[in-house]
Amino acid sequence: MKKALITIIIMAFLSACSPAYYNTMEKFGVYKRDILVDRVEEARDSQEDTKEQFNSALEQFASVVNYDGGSLEKIYKRLQSEYDDSVAATEDLDERIDAIEKVADDLFAEWQEELDDYSNAKMKRDSAQQLRNTRQEYQKLIRAMRRAQAKIPPVLAVFQDQVLYLKHNLNARAVSALQQEYISIKTDVAGLVAEMERSINEANTFISSMSKE
Repeated sequence: MKKALITIIIMAFLSACSPAYYNTMEKFGVYKRDILVDRVEEARDSQEDTKEQFNSALEQFASVVNYDGGSLEKIYKRLQSEYDDSVAATEDLDERIDAIEKVADDLFAEWQEELDDYSNAKMKRDSAQQLRNTRQEYQKLIRAMRRAQAKIPPVLAVFQDQVLYLKHNLNARAVSALQQEYISIKTDVAGLVAEMERSINEANTFISSMSKE
């Protein structure tokens, strides 16, 4: 219910994490902590989509390896479409990771500042420890996400080169060149997918830890 409410408000009101945005969300009982968890969930789902998209693109490159005749123009268009979809998925993921960092920074800054408002020393110590623990879990998460994210541009660059080469040389020589590069592309995609899966696991761990607190 909260997730649906967040989505509606974001679409209808503000997309950035501004004071007005946070104030509006709090009126609906949705706080920075809730927003952070929601955005981690969205980034995790985006990583799943991105992983599947790169696997789909790899399958299209495999069709070039198995090429035994037919329209090279159709093959090129399929590869170009997969490349475009991969770029779109990457851009969506980049935005979602940036959104996580913004709300996390705001949450931790607010939490740190509000520690001074405690009059009970024990509660203050407990809250400070909880803040440290949450920050540590968050740092593990964002490092994993950024590592996976850093794997994407080199793979996209290789995809783009292959698509352009096929576009400029719609002949057997171009197909042969792509066939020779396929093993390297496959290895790169496998490394990216593995890093994505590690990041997705970190996201699930973080979401679970936030739910327990």
